[in-house]
Amino acid sequence: MVSSPHEAMHRVFQDHPGLFTGVSEALGVRFTRPTSVRVMPTDLTETSPLERRVDTLLRLEAEDEEPFLLAIEAQGKKDPDKLASWAYYASYLLTKYRLQPMLLVVCQDRATAEWASRTVRFGPPQWPLLTLRPLVAGPHNMPVITDPAEVRKDLALATLSAITHVSNPEVGTILKAMTTVLRDTPHNLAAPVVELVAQGMGKHPAAEIWRKLMAVDLSFYKSPIAQEIRAEAKAEGQAEGEAKGQAEGQAKAILSVLELRGVDIPDDARERISTCADLDVLARWLTRTLTAVTVDDLFADE
Repeated sequence: MVSSPHEAMHRVFQDHPGLFTGVSEALGVRFTRPTSVRVMPTDLTETSPLERRVDTLLRLEAEDEEPFLLAIEAQGKKDPDKLASWAYYASYLLTKYRLQPMLLVVCQDRATAEWASRTVRFGPPQWPLLTLRPLVAGPHNMPVITDPAEVRKDLALATLSAITHVSNPEVGTILKAMTTVLRDTPHNLAAPVVELVAQGMGKHPAAEIWRKLMAVDLSFYKSPIAQEIRAEAKAEGQAEGEAKGQAEGQAKAILSVLELRGVDIPDDARERISTCADLDVLARWLTRTLTAVTVDDLFADE
């Protein structure tokens, strides 16, 4: 099953096709910003039963440069079989489209990123036939963007940076910078980013940080993740309201029984009973009102 971080790591390029230029510059490889980008079919299936699909495929064009194909793979762990698949993608794309292929691999952990970034040669060691050298973006080389001003310069790059740094100790500061900028970003631009970041956090602890920031900083957003957070908060609020009502009813019952039995209730004891929110404690006190001689008998052994 494809995980949500897997989807976010390559889908951000579909939503922001020009993102590759910023990523490549951040990784120390310069590509001219494309003047035209077209999302291509991702199905690389042969007529044989074998089926292969690249995660995202883009056709990039720039002035005074030949167009090329950019295949983007989101890689969650080391997988030796992927090396042959990536080589297949490159040769297939070149054969089908007669355009030079480029492979970008996006990772969320350093070990996988370093594994994917190795140069791999296929063929006899005396004369390798193919050389695979993907460009890799991951926590080992993507910028850590904690300054809202930097986020504002390139929101798409900041989005991918946040996703790749999901395990970074500074992830809270990274995500806070994102919500600071998203508050002032037009909804049609910000909403997809909100969802991509939520997907990218997956089941990491950072997901809860993002949810809390969404609830506080971006509470006005109408998006699936925001609506989910609000629904949970509403349910929690209703549960808290019901519990509070039960506690108040129990406290009133305790005070009424004591008064009916003529037991003196000092102000401090009345306050203690009235403000107690623990239903189990209140139930115990209510039982004791039937035999209590003084109000202190309610609090015995507590």
